[in-house]
Amino acid sequence: MKVWYDACTGKQVRYGVAIARRLREKGHEPILTTRKHPDTLELAKLLREEFIVVGKYAPESLFSRVRESARRQLLFCRMFEKEAPDVAISHRSVELCRVAFGLGIPNISTHDTVHAEAINRLTMPLIDFLVISKALPKSSIESYGIKKIYRFDGVDEVAWIKNFKPKIKYGYKKPLIVVRELEEKAAYAKGKENLTKILAKKLSILGNVLFLPRYEKPRIKGVIVPKEFVDSASLVSQADLVISVGGTIAREAALQGIPTIVVPTFKKLYVNDYLAKKGFPIFTITPEKILDRAKRLLGKIWDVKHLLEKLENPVDVIEKIISEEIRQ
Repeated sequence: MKVWYDACTGKQVRYGVAIARRLREKGHEPILTTRKHPDTLELAKLLREEFIVVGKYAPESLFSRVRESARRQLLFCRMFEKEAPDVAISHRSVELCRVAFGLGIPNISTHDTVHAEAINRLTMPLIDFLVISKALPKSSIESYGIKKIYRFDGVDEVAWIKNFKPKIKYGYKKPLIVVRELEEKAAYAKGKENLTKILAKKLSILGNVLFLPRYEKPRIKGVIVPKEFVDSASLVSQADLVISVGGTIAREAALQGIPTIVVPTFKKLYVNDYLAKKGFPIFTITPEKILDRAKRLLGKIWDVKHLLEKLENPVDVIEKIISEEIRQ
């Protein structure tokens, strides 16, 4: 079967590669697409997977977002005009969901971001099979009218962190503290205060701080701001502490036993709370208490291999849906 995966962000590139490699083993033919975005193309190159680049990320204004989304949909329609894929998979790609629905292609989607209301409203009603962590309460998705929901005992990042081996060895001095910038241009971040730059500067008294920016490369006194692409999963595996607002990098670190502090910028980060309850080192700390907690966490690494082994891989669920629900 021809299986289309559209990756809109770096996380989704990793997810798509994990799914594609599994499905190839089962005899399927993956078609990987992405868009121009700060995190997508370099990561795809690092992972040695060929993605077809369709459109770009254009967050400059509401108009640019709508225009580029419509443009991507038209380009996908042209791609698949003569032969449509048998299955479409994404992490709630707006363009994939709309095109798959219009062309009658079975649509499998993963989801873990309850606070991304705009994307959820645009995609959820069009999804045939939703794959989500058991961390998410039913109340967070029940209003969207999704046909079939598959829940797994894990988080999305298990798909690529299980059996993960760092691709790049970084030579930063220890102790290394990684601070990931808030994704300010995301629709769900509108009106949120970006404290990550301030925290990076404060934490520099404790060790070597690396600030991982989203777009622009700011100058922060006493802080490393890399100008080149950085493989976040490899970087955090070599860090002593990770600070973020609770996105992918937080879970990538915690699943590898690296202590992680989450700044509670967003509510309803159920997957982070779920990992904390499972025993992974991920801690939600208010900004004024972060420096003190960071002092206590530095120098501690958790052995979480046995915990990681117990978590379910969402790729297994996706493979099962294709073989048992769609391939019939």
